[in-house]
Amino acid sequence: MRYFGGVKLGVGGLINAYKTTAQLALEASKIIKKTIYTEFLITFDYKNMNKVMRIIKEKQIKIINQKLELSCELQISVRKNDAQLIFELFNQLFEIKIKNLND
Repeated sequence: MRYFGGVKLGVGGLINAYKTTAQLALEASKIIKKTIYTEFLITFDYKNMNKVMRIIKEKQIKIINQKLELSCELQISVRKNDAQLIFELFNQLFEIKIKNLND
């Protein structure tokens, strides 16, 4: 037999006590919705800047960090739901490499 607050509850009473406690905890909780993002590193030669920037503008991709020289690097952040599509868009472009930074 288990005891709760000094009172014998039995199986049914214990289940009810746990159920009530869980319900009170959930009611007191606040639900927070968060968007999960995936980060990529895109590397390319400066001559391919227009191709890359066109996709970034069309898809409204957030640039986190950039290095724009003869050899360029862009670190981007996209919604996880869109990550596969964005990866494929850049991956199919000639002379442009994309790497998932979350792997």
